[in-house]
Formats: sequence, C-alpha cells, structure tokens
Amino acid sequence: MKNTALTSVHESLGAKMVPFAGYNMPVSYEGINAEHETVRNGVGVFDVSHMGEFLVEGPTAFDLLQKVTSNEVANLKPGKAQYSCFPNETGGIVDDLIVYMLAPEKYLLVVNASNIDKDWAHINTYNETYKAQLRNLSNDYSLLAIQGPKAVESMQSLTDISLADIPFYHFEVGPFAGIEQVIISATGYTGSGGFEIYCKNEEAAQLWDKVFEAGASYGIKPVGLAARDTLRLEMGYCLYGNDINDQTSPLEAGLGWITKFSKDFVNAVGLAAQKETGVQRKLVAFALEERGIPRHDYPIVDAQGNEIGIVTSGTMSPSLGIGIGLGYVSIDHSKVDSEIFIQVRKKALKASVVKLPFYKG
Repeated sequence: MKNTALTSVHESLGAKMVPFAGYNMPVSYEGINAEHETVRNGVGVFDVSHMGEFLVEGPTAFDLLQKVTSNEVANLKPGKAQYSCFPNETGGIVDDLIVYMLAPEKYLLVVNASNIDKDWAHINTYNETYKAQLRNLSNDYSLLAIQGPKAVESMQSLTDISLADIPFYHFEVGPFAGIEQVIISATGYTGSGGFEIYCKNEEAAQLWDKVFEAGASYGIKPVGLAARDTLRLEMGYCLYGNDINDQTSPLEAGLGWITKFSKDFVNAVGLAAQKETGVQRKLVAFALEERGIPRHDYPIVDAQGNEIGIVTSGTMSPSLGIGIGLGYVSIDHSKVDSEIFIQVRKKALKASVVKLPFYKG
C-alpha cells in the first residue's frame, strides 16, 4: 500500500483512512455531509496525490496524443487543458484524463490512479510508432484540489497570479504558497469552482500548511474521497470503473463531445460506425421519487418489471436530500422525464430520467 506525501498529516487530523487504488487515502474527516457542504458553500481541500501524471515531449508528442486520445489536441495552446479519453480498440474506454499543454511539443497527462499502469502500457504501445519522449512522473508529484466558491478569494494571498483571471480549464505555472513553481489549474471534480495545484512531493507539506493558514478565516476544511464522490455525482461527472470502463463506448456514456471525428484516433472507424447506426443503450441521470438510495449494480426495470438497465453510480444527494444516480438504460427509456424503476432489494422504486446536473448551484 502506497502513502501520499501527506498521509501522516491526514492521520494526525483523525481522518478515516481506506485503501484506494493502491494508496492509503482519507475517505472522511468529520463526515460526508459536512464535508460536502463545506465545498458547496465555502472551501475544502482534497489530497488527490494518488492521480497519475505522464509527461509527453518532443516533435512527435502532438501526433501521438492525436492518435491515442479522442479529443482534438489541435485545439490546445500553452496554458490550456482539455478533458479527453483513451479509446481502446474494441469500442470501450481505457481511461479518461486531462491533457495539459505546457509548451509547444510538451504535454502533461493526468490519469486515474487505478489505471496508471494500464494507461502507461497503452500509450507506450502506440509510442513504438511515434517515439515521443515519455516520462511517468506519478510517484514524484502531489496534487491538492482546493474547491468551493471561496477558493479564489481565500487563496489569492498565496500568489501574485490573479486567480480570478484563470478561465475554467486553463492553468498558470508560477509561484504559490512560497513555492517557486507549481501548476495552478482551474479544474476540479466538484462543480463548485476552485483549483488543482500540482507540486513536487517534497513541497506538499508546505503547500498544505500555507493553504490552511490562508483559508483559516474562510472556514477551510480537509475533505475526503467520500464527499468527492457525492460532489461529482451531483454534477453527473463520470467515474472510471463505475460509469465508464473498458466495455463502455464514449458515445453511450454521453462523451460524444470529447470524441472528435475530425482526426484519426484509436478505433475512430468503429466509433464513427456506432455514431452512424446509433447506440442501443445510453448513460442517463435519474432521481428517485420515493425514499431510497440507489447503489452501483442495482437493476433498472420498467413498469412491468422487465430489466432495462443497471445503476452505475448512486447516492443520497446531500444537497437535494433525494436518491440520485447514473445508469445505462436501453435507448427507448433514455429520454428526459422517462419513468423508470430502481430495483432496491425486493422493491421497485419509482424514478425519472432527469437532465444534468442534479445540483444547479
């Protein structure tokens, strides 16, 4: 089991620690609902240093990334980031990721912790043709997500870079919290605004301490992975291993917007054919109309009790106070306002397909 550079800090704060993607990670501190509310209304900090980072450099870096990612890398410029995925050869998704363009011929890929080894093998297979310079920096870097509507105001004292002027999915490289150079990225997995800060492992403790000093008067608190999950689900953000995986197509998952057929990428022909014929199932968002909590792998049925799909993510929404979830259903049950039922043990609970996000802010 790996530790992050901040594991001892979390333990000293009384965090409940759990194994996650091979790491010893804080799942909660004071409780999911309280931590969730902190991020929705104030500012909270996640240690997400388990995420993977790959550096891709050289004259063929662009060509390699055009091939292995689904989104249009040509739309990037230095200082801009892009959500994308690695399609596999059989119609599914190897992983979803963020691509940062650091400079011409220099990119940083941020991948999911549980997929680091798989992603590294996948991209290296294709790099046998392109021969870009690849470095796996995953064990060298830490990542703090500072999230919430008070993130900008509370953190501005730590840098001379204007945080309010960094657009969503853009980033700056510069001084922060007394550290000479970090990546300050206006990204996140919560839907409440904020930043993700990348630094070297040896700088993580200093970053953590300075962030909490700066945010003290704003009620800043540490937040665990459990609240990260409820926050992302209220926005309808996909979680790899639940809502997307090696068998789910990006088109089924509602990720057509990051699947650009203006270029040749892995399995572009197969996905273009699927787009032409239409998908047979679709990832939808649903809200329960009866009391209950939908969970991963619960069956989704129609009014007659016929199984029409499966729940991929579900929870009791802390913001809305109702059961919400994501799941794949057959295409004829996928329209907004469609009536579906979630099979919770022996009872079928009525639900309706809704438009995302659940949480409107």
